[in-house]
Amino acid sequence: VQLQASGGGLVQAGGSLRLSCTISGRTSSSSVMGWFRQAPGKEREFVGAIKWSGGSTLYGGSVKGRFSISKDTAKNSVYLQMNSLKPEDTAVYYCAAAERLITSTMNNERNYRNWGQGTLVTVSS
Repeated sequence: VQLQASGGGLVQAGGSLRLSCTISGRTSSSSVMGWFRQAPGKEREFVGAIKWSGGSTLYGGSVKGRFSISKDTAKNSVYLQMNSLKPEDTAVYYCAAAERLITSTMNNERNYRNWGQGTLVTVSS
């Protein structure tokens, strides 16, 4: 499975942005797609994840209520809608794929085997 993240850019605080992750290769009903981010000088942080089958989601505390994840199985894509953006959301955003995760483990980056190249989101104040 290969992942391609896109949609990053420069946005003002309070604005919105939608990231896309295109999946090349076969996904299965047990696949889980996650979004992580890494700001300069900081560790990678869990943003959110969605189960390919059923659509259950889990979000990181810092984005809950502002970000949402969706999927389009026909297009083999996952999306991260980011609203009410803050300067502290500035980071490189990565999509990642995992298999057979229970919801409570979807936030652990060690469970993700495949990673995309990342897309930069910059939020200006």
